[in-house]
Amino acid sequence: MKKREVQASVKDERLVQKRRDQMIKGAVALFKQKGFHRTTTREIAKAAGFSIGTLYEYIRTKEDVLYLVCDSIYDHVSERLQEDLAVEKGTLESLKRGIADFFQVMDEMQAEVLVMYQEVKSLSKDALPYVLKKEMEMVAMFEELLTRCVENGELRLTQKQIELVAHNIFVQGQMWGFRRWALRKLFTLEEYITMQTEVLLSGIQNGVSGAVTVPEKG
Repeated sequence: MKKREVQASVKDERLVQKRRDQMIKGAVALFKQKGFHRTTTREIAKAAGFSIGTLYEYIRTKEDVLYLVCDSIYDHVSERLQEDLAVEKGTLESLKRGIADFFQVMDEMQAEVLVMYQEVKSLSKDALPYVLKKEMEMVAMFEELLTRCVENGELRLTQKQIELVAHNIFVQGQMWGFRRWALRKLFTLEEYITMQTEVLLSGIQNGVSGAVTVPEKG
């Protein structure tokens, strides 16, 4: 999917990325504390470490910053999972690695994830569908990992089961991000990853042998 363009007057792409990363970091803290609507672009500029004039060299609106927060999450997840797709061809090991990578990104970007879901309603009508489609593309990456496992004989799943399991993985990763405050009292991140993966794979492998086959449409 083509990125939604955020216009910048600066032409140096590396500098644009550096400044936007600074913006994202400063904005996330402010959005989490004050909310999107109560945060001003001047406050975002100050938190990022530069002037309001400099800020507007890299974005056009405050909404652009929220959009960049959402898109950065997708980019991190995409980069991690694409590595797993490239290195391993349809093995349970690649699936486990993909799950672990996703959960780790949710941990590393917990503040961004929380802000995204709290403030996504503030995005414009053209930006919101883009962000939601990005989320579905992340789910689709897990569908691809699962499909490769099926094609390689590592798992036996129908297409509908693949789609459901992919959504389950995605929600389990989000749960760590949303409820880390409580879960960290019970598990380390590594323990959470191990236990959720074991439960997931046990459910797939035990369920398939005696499962009711979901009929395909058409």
